[in-house]
Amino acid sequence: MSASTPPVLWEPTPEQVERATLTRYRRWVEAREGRRFDTYADLWAWSVEDVARFWASIWDFFEVRASAPYERVLGRREMPGAEWFPGARLNYAEHVFRGKDDAAVALLHAGEGRPLHAMTWGELRTLTARIAAGLRAQGVGPGDRVVAYLPNGPEAMAAVLAAASIGAVWSSCSPEFGERSVVDRFAQIEPAVLLAAGGYRYGGRWYDRRAVVAGLMREMPSLRATVLLGDEPLEGAIAWDDFLGDPAPLAFEPVPFDHPLWVLYSSGTTGLPKAIVQGHGGILLEQLKHHHLHLDARPGDRVFWFTTTGWMMWNFLVGVLLTDAAVVLYDGHPGHPGLGVLWDLAEEIGRAHV
Repeated sequence: MSASTPPVLWEPTPEQVERATLTRYRRWVEAREGRRFDTYADLWAWSVEDVARFWASIWDFFEVRASAPYERVLGRREMPGAEWFPGARLNYAEHVFRGKDDAAVALLHAGEGRPLHAMTWGELRTLTARIAAGLRAQGVGPGDRVVAYLPNGPEAMAAVLAAASIGAVWSSCSPEFGERSVVDRFAQIEPAVLLAAGGYRYGGRWYDRRAVVAGLMREMPSLRATVLLGDEPLEGAIAWDDFLGDPAPLAFEPVPFDHPLWVLYSSGTTGLPKAIVQGHGGILLEQLKHHHLHLDARPGDRVFWFTTTGWMMWNFLVGVLLTDAAVVLYDGHPGHPGLGVLWDLAEEIGRAHV
């Protein structure tokens, strides 16, 4: 090792390498392609040199379910304007829920003033179905935009899946965003329904956001309904419990591969935030690849990233639900009442074996 070579701080054990999903995928591809990939670099080189066969392998390895098959992997190769998997119809949320044990833990959530709770897949499925029914009652269908001004809790996670299940397009901001910042983002996509929190807790204080929500209602004339999560009412808004529909089986609307799933935004430092649209099929394949092959999330794992609903890492966490790992959500100040709050959360999850 030369003086300029940094030391290796960690290497997986042979046992860890053997049981990794990436190892299983490599062997599967070798049998499929009739060739060997001796190193990760070899496998990566193939993935970028033959992109069509690589993405077809991801589709097949993870057994993507489509109500209509794709005609070919790449319809057009031009950039921008590449067309992926033309003809395919599928639904992102269907892949989240397929094969899940209703009794298994899907989410672990906590926050300032809120103890740790577990939500099972059965509970998440029921809440998602009730939100989807509520959206349909407001006339929401495929292509309509549903926006959220919600904290990082189970309601937001169920709501994004509910919107996806009916083919609506999701976008979210966290409730510490000011009114102008939210309008600059949401008004661009002309939302049909706003799901909003009446307030949030941060750093030991409660922040009432009902005046901001009222301002959003005035500034976005495309809204058909505003739904308020919280105990205090707001004139013109529907209370959360009144919005939820009756429990019913969760249905999934098949949509084209490139049908918009959600809209993210740039920071807005050089003008209005730029909308970034990501589709059902593309994000499904990307997150199946990343969360299984790179993150190697598996049954019994708990995946946490400190984030709010206003950052793309929240959408990253949504994708963890495509695996058999559970997602950990935390809403609040990461350093209140002390700098060890997130470490304490990890320790509690470990002690409780949830």
